[in-house]
Amino acid sequence: MEASVSTANTPSLPESVLNHIPNITIIKTALSIAYTNLPLPIFHHSLRVFLLAKHLITVENTPTSHYVKHPDLDLLFIACIFHDMGACDLHNGPQRFEVEGADAASLHLHSHGISEETCHQVWTAIALHTSPGIAERVSPLARIVRQAVLMDFGAPLRDVFEARGYCAEIEVTLPRLDVEQCLGDVVVGQAVKVPGKAPAVSWPNALLKAHLRDPEWEGVNPEFFGEEKPGRGL
Repeated sequence: MEASVSTANTPSLPESVLNHIPNITIIKTALSIAYTNLPLPIFHHSLRVFLLAKHLITVENTPTSHYVKHPDLDLLFIACIFHDMGACDLHNGPQRFEVEGADAASLHLHSHGISEETCHQVWTAIALHTSPGIAERVSPLARIVRQAVLMDFGAPLRDVFEARGYCAEIEVTLPRLDVEQCLGDVVVGQAVKVPGKAPAVSWPNALLKAHLRDPEWEGVNPEFFGEEKPGRGL
């Protein structure tokens, strides 16, 4: 059964997905922005990250548990749906894609009257989501977003939290559509045009270097999985 959020330019999503998404203006507009601007594989990935973040929080039952309730659930959704927003043309600015996505989320939150302190929490979670060892320690929100991203790319966390079945279930509803290749190609394409978007010792830089070593390579960027090899993950 299909249902849709009542905002222009939003996708028709199954109720099994919509039931997890807060039905308030700040969320509906964020969903519309993401659907309108992100490539479909990355849009699906962002929604899966949100669902996995909620799953992780529920299973962990740790101090992050407040993020499954309003109003902090709203922040979790914004952090997840905007975490790759820097990979779209609308937010393809001069900064690395993680920072562009963080800036976009902060701008959206500010436009809805959210405090600077709260905006910074979301900004940090997005800006650091490809920074292993930092995201996990800087804040509970940053940790849960990074863990959900890793889980969607098949990191060992799927086994740690016994989530393989749930991951398979949501991938039927929100197909992967070769998101690994899509996201890697977008990040590299941006960095080829603006090398400053791939600073040294960053995930975009690793992707760019791999591309420059073999520009004719077809398929998922060899450095996409980073330290999570051989699993799928940043």
